[in-house]
Amino acid sequence: MDTMKTIDARGLSCPQPVLMTQGALKGLKTGTVEVLVDTSASRENVSRFAGKSGWTVTVEDRPDGSFRLLLKK
Repeated sequence: MDTMKTIDARGLSCPQPVLMTQGALKGLKTGTVEVLVDTSASRENVSRFAGKSGWTVTVEDRPDGSFRLLLKK
């Protein structure tokens, strides 16, 4: 069964978004995780972490200047 989790890390500075993502991915073999961040540093760090962990990352720029990262495995 496909699992969908959402992590809203907007307003948080690194390493908090990465740590939140790490916690959400822990124990997940497959699924979809949506991560919302509002800085390019968080976008890059979460993307790098997820990619190294074997997740496919899709980044979507949102109209309000934030970013939606979709992690899939």
